[in-house]
Order: sequence, then C-alpha cells, then structure tokens
Amino acid sequence: MDRTPVLGVPQPAGTAERTGEPLGPPAAGRGTVTRELVHRARETDVLPASWESLGEDRFTVRAKWPDTHEVFVAPDGRPDPVLLVETLRQSAILLCHAAFAVPLDHHFLMEDLHYRARPGLLDVAGGPAELRLDVECSGIRRRGASLAATDCRMHVREGERTVATGGGRLNISTPRAYRRLRGAHLPPAMAALAIPVPHGLVGRSGPTQVVLAPTPESGRWQLRADPGNTTLFGRATDHYPGMILVEAAHQAARALLSPASFRPASFTIRFHRYVEFAPPCWIEAHTVPTRVTGATAVRVVGRQGGHAVFTASLTGAER
Repeated sequence: MDRTPVLGVPQPAGTAERTGEPLGPPAAGRGTVTRELVHRARETDVLPASWESLGEDRFTVRAKWPDTHEVFVAPDGRPDPVLLVETLRQSAILLCHAAFAVPLDHHFLMEDLHYRARPGLLDVAGGPAELRLDVECSGIRRRGASLAATDCRMHVREGERTVATGGGRLNISTPRAYRRLRGAHLPPAMAALAIPVPHGLVGRSGPTQVVLAPTPESGRWQLRADPGNTTLFGRATDHYPGMILVEAAHQAARALLSPASFRPASFTIRFHRYVEFAPPCWIEAHTVPTRVTGATAVRVVGRQGGHAVFTASLTGAER
C-alpha cells in the first residue's frame, strides 16, 4: 500500500470482512471522551472532552487545551501549532468510534491533514482554552454497514468566534486487513535514535521531544524518535506514526529559519507512503514564494528509499 498511515492502514477495496465488536450506536447521540476513543496512552494527552450529534453527519466536539504539556505547549507557554493538528486528528478519531460505531481495534489512515488559524490564536500564553469544534463529515464511504472512509471538515470556535478551520480525509480498515497489508515489519526498537539537534533550535523542552538529527547538508536532517515517548508514538508499532511526521515538518521549518522564530498560521500535510523504521528517512526543507505579503512559507519533504513519503507546506503569519 503506497500510503503512510497516521492512525493505521486502510482496508483494500472489495474487502467485506469484519473483526472485533462494534461499539454499537450511541444511546443519546452524545457522550464524554476516554483515551481509548482518541488512541492516546495517557489521559494528559486527551484533548476532546465531549461530543454531540447535530444530525445529518454534523457534530459538535468540545475540547480543552492544556496550559502545560511537554509537546502541546511551547517552552514559552504558548500553544504549539501541533496542538491544533492533534485536536483535529483526535476529534476525527473520536467521532468515527463514538458516532459511527467503528470498533476500537480498527485502524485508521489519514490521507491528509490541514489547518488555517486566525492570527494570534497560537501566540497568546495563558491558561487552558476551551474550544468548540463544529464538524461536518462528507464523502462518506461504507463497506456494508461499516464506515470505510470520510472527510472531516471542522470550524474551531472560541465562544462565537471562528478561530481556525481544518480537517482531513481518513480511511478505516479491520485488523485482519491491516495484517495482510503490512505483513512482517520492524519493531519500534528499530526506530532511529541518532543524536538529536539541540532542542532549543526546534522549540522543544528537551531532547526526547526532538525528531530531527543533524546531517552535513543545510536544510536536511534524519528522522529520529524515541519510542518511549508515548505522546509522539501513540499506539503505532510498525511504522513512524503521522504525529511524528507532523512534528518533523514543524521542527524542520523552525530549524531552517532559525534564529528567526516561525509559528505557522496555516499547515497542510499529505501522506504518500508508510514511513518504516529503516532505512533512514530524510527530512528536507526549503523556503518557497508566497502570495501573502510579509509572510514566510516553507515546504518540507520526507524521503525514504528514494521515494517521497510525505510532503508538507507551512506558512507563517505576516511579519
């Protein structure tokens, strides 16, 4: 399969098999959130707090951003841009499980993720923010009665103001389809533990949060990660998860533009292939022209075995 799974692996077309027990239809079209519903190992990594169906494949998700966190909050106390990505990602997973009754043991593939934030949303330090995500699911594809794919488009609101938009498309597979597609694979212990770049260079609080290792070439790094970092690795066991690739794109843009600061107001990432634990995956970044006056744009490409495994674009706000 020529994709990189963010959350898992898609089921091949024409496969009708099902494994695991569905959650069953929600009793009242609403509910609270557990870490299992958003594929998180720690309660402190869970961002959505509740959800509610509005009918016709429309939903509301309530989320709360933490005021401190080793990944989601920057060392200066401001929300890290990856926090917005993770809020969108977790909300999509949550609704697939809770609203569409996708079994918890199924696997997910996010084809793309994107956000556009209101200027200033990610620049203000302070206490935890409470947000409402208005979510519309479209392009829904089913295999029998089971959800197989959907687009999730989201408006992120603080009070009555829309402060960001974003979303992505995801596919869903059964555990049996996942095993058939992946076959034998390397364990997480094979993840590259090369010496990281200085954590301050990429806006992180310590080396375990850094996913880039230096190379002799400017604008080029080796992907590296600590499998013990459960926030970044999630439940992935046979590939670098998408959250690490999202993090790599953001860190590469910061490293490229250092010592100037860079906080993207918009971000898009597309996943083309699985990113294996070996051979090395190389992260390349360079600036690109932008139509936004005074803004800075960066394109990041991940390459493994001679192939592009993901591409990302990040654009900073006007200076």
